[in-house]
Amino acid sequence: MDNIDRKIVRELQMNARLTNQELADRVNLSPSPCLRRVRKLEKSGVLTGYTARVCQEAYGCR
Repeated sequence: MDNIDRKIVRELQMNARLTNQELADRVNLSPSPCLRRVRKLEKSGVLTGYTARVCQEAYGCR
């Protein structure tokens, strides 16, 4: 992993719903290399999944 990979991971940790274009812009890459890096991070097990955080109170759990 290099610094760009680490930036990608940080950005996705903050917001996994970024489009590839938005992510690429934030890490200063063009979209194709950015997507290749994301797929490589997924394949290598660095990125293991994407989740949604739920507000328990708004969801109806008390």
